[in-house]
Amino acid sequence: MTPEITTKDIVKKYTDIRRRSEEICAPLEIEDYVVQPIVDVSPPKWHLGHTTWFFESFILASYFPDYEVFDPQYNFVFNSYYETIGARVIRTDRGNLSRPSVSDIYQYRKYVDEHMKAFLQSRFMTEAIEPLLELGLNHEQQHQELLMTDIKYILGHNPLFPAYTKERKMLKPAVEEDTQMLRFAEGVYEIGFQGEGFCFDNELGRHKVYLTGFEIASQLVTNGDYLAFMEAGGYTDFRHWHAEGWDWVKQNQAESPLYWHYIDGTWMNYTLNGLQKVDPDDALCHINFYEASAFASWKGMRLPTEAEWEAASDHFNWGDRWEWTNSAYLPYPHFKKEAGAVGEYNGKFMVNQMVLRGASIATPAGHSRNTYRNFFQAYLKWQFTGIRLAQ
Repeated sequence: MTPEITTKDIVKKYTDIRRRSEEICAPLEIEDYVVQPIVDVSPPKWHLGHTTWFFESFILASYFPDYEVFDPQYNFVFNSYYETIGARVIRTDRGNLSRPSVSDIYQYRKYVDEHMKAFLQSRFMTEAIEPLLELGLNHEQQHQELLMTDIKYILGHNPLFPAYTKERKMLKPAVEEDTQMLRFAEGVYEIGFQGEGFCFDNELGRHKVYLTGFEIASQLVTNGDYLAFMEAGGYTDFRHWHAEGWDWVKQNQAESPLYWHYIDGTWMNYTLNGLQKVDPDDALCHINFYEASAFASWKGMRLPTEAEWEAASDHFNWGDRWEWTNSAYLPYPHFKKEAGAVGEYNGKFMVNQMVLRGASIATPAGHSRNTYRNFFQAYLKWQFTGIRLAQ
């Protein structure tokens, strides 16, 4: 391992990140761990098992001699999408897994963590394995954000609207300053990851892009801004929508962001603290690409491209919401998929998805970069997504 990083540092980082996943689940009741309301939401216990399976399958089983897997059936249960690794439970059936139990999965985590700590302090932990370990830790942090979004969906679709926590107001930033349009000159800019530290393979390949002059908003769109769009008939005026988006509106009878409910003449929204009145000053959250694009059109503006967003990102605050861009998720120049299962991590998804930039208030500390390329299908809105306008 590199001289500046000690074994103690690596073990602590591993332990801290693994502990955080369990802390996120601490407020849950046992029944909450198993629910899967829709295909895009995985049960919390599956996340806990899957992230553990990653370390067991990719590191311990491959590099720690004489390691015995906790349960041979778990490879089938907790493999997500890695065709190289073998067969797996189809995604829609994750909520049908009453077994293994929550207790079994916590025992699984304990077993793997004990062996991982032994491995990290052994001669088998070489510098060549560090990138795979780092990928596993960042993979767990991705699932920590998914845990927060999936838990919110599970509780937010319970008719009792139970609070995840009542201790404090969570994940609720307000837009406190007036929005300014920041101007950027026509020219050649560079985007993509550079320097030391971790990044995903889809960020690599720093390259030059030519941008015409553009303006981008200094602040995110607020709930109040979006309420004005709704009250102006935004969901009933086809002129602002992509054809596919308009089909989505009609098929889903869409009329508001996710978690908003019109109750007794007042717009309420489900938060992690329970059902609350919509605050017009809060940053808008839980909208899909269709809605973001329609709102921008209604304002006579547009969404930024991911290149514009990255070029301008040092000049505004970001990180409260994943921000939809007007860019399709495509490979950068010279992008290469690695051999084996690790190569399935990002490249296979580069079709029919849109790029989001920034981070969200559910993103773990230290897991955000202005080069990070998140991506989802245009209809999805259960992530902490918002809007920054451009023109």
